[in-house]
Amino acid sequence: MNVHSLPKGPGVYFFKDARGVVLYIGKAKSLQKRVSSYFQKQSSDWKVKALIEEHATIDYVVTHNETEALLLEAQLIREHKPKYNVLLKSGQPFVYIMLTKPERGELPTFELVRNKKHKGLYVGPFLHKMHARKVHAFLITMFRLYVCNKSIPNGCLDYHLGRCAGSCMTDFDRDGYLVRLNLAFFALKDDQKNFIDALKTQIAHYNAQLEFEKAKNLYGYLEHLDVIFHTIRTKFSEEKYAEEVFAVTEPTSYLREIGEKAGSVLQHLLHLDYPVHTIDCFDISHFQSSYLVGACVRFVRGEPDRSNFRRFKIKSLQRQNDYAALQEIVQRRYKDPRLIPDLILIDGGKGQLSAIKQVMPNANVISLAKREEMIFGEHFEDGIKLDIHTDLGKLLIALRDYTHHFAISYHRLRRQREFI
Repeated sequence: MNVHSLPKGPGVYFFKDARGVVLYIGKAKSLQKRVSSYFQKQSSDWKVKALIEEHATIDYVVTHNETEALLLEAQLIREHKPKYNVLLKSGQPFVYIMLTKPERGELPTFELVRNKKHKGLYVGPFLHKMHARKVHAFLITMFRLYVCNKSIPNGCLDYHLGRCAGSCMTDFDRDGYLVRLNLAFFALKDDQKNFIDALKTQIAHYNAQLEFEKAKNLYGYLEHLDVIFHTIRTKFSEEKYAEEVFAVTEPTSYLREIGEKAGSVLQHLLHLDYPVHTIDCFDISHFQSSYLVGACVRFVRGEPDRSNFRRFKIKSLQRQNDYAALQEIVQRRYKDPRLIPDLILIDGGKGQLSAIKQVMPNANVISLAKREEMIFGEHFEDGIKLDIHTDLGKLLIALRDYTHHFAISYHRLRRQREFI
């Protein structure tokens, strides 16, 4: 890839070897400028030298801003553990602020956690852990949310010092505590500008009263709050760039070596006068018959052709009907007959194959059934067991799995958008 053709905006970049395996992941305010810097001068860093020598390709995912690039980089380094990444390679890079959902009778609390393991409402993720800790501690103190495990009728020492919520007391004001707890949580979730404005007003009040120490203490929290609120406003989620990340990180480059061989095998199998170079694969995804979506992925000579990837929101159905859904997206994909590939691959069995042949009678179509890994076609109606160790088996299964993931990613995105 010519580094000067990279986007000038923010994002995450990937150095990959000849087999498409990710060697290094980095973030950038400007992808073009950052990646170009690796080639502008000879580095004395052995890691950079080795990376430049070993890499074969560079890929990227564009993000909306630098903060998202930072969060996405941390997530992907943890997930893929690239060879040349040292920082952020192990452990959990994020923290979350959480409002717990306790069992009946227990008090909900305002916690700082590393993982989304338990039921509750979360704000985050935050990569700036120090800022998150400071904000959490500030809100706990400001809204008097510390819950102790003591039982003292007149209140513990922390209660009399204004730190404990008073859960130690027999006449604990549970309702008042819950009101303060929700105010603290929604200060993060909803009303950030007004919260900052109120804090600045209080600082001004302390200064006017010559209570400079109190004003200084409050002012110290403003920087932390600004960082955390900026992160919240990005509305980053781990699913946000799932499709782009999968397309970049899935090591399919090795299929380039077997694409021509598999194309010749398909030519013989389908009784064609030409080898198969272009294959489109279709899949359907849904959740309990809802949020019906479809996807089409194109491989050319064994490599993904991302410019010809398509995703579809099913328009003609309200309930699950895989046959009708496949017919709809295939017909929509090939409104222009010139787009019809050498071969159409359907994720499914005999029924799915028959449904597509009804609407595409002149196209070359086969289906690939999961579990049994059987392929069905016009010349092998009873199916042929696919050997997953052959060139053809590796290519078709990679294409089927790639399309399946692409469809699921879009399905999750739709569900997430409708939920929001």
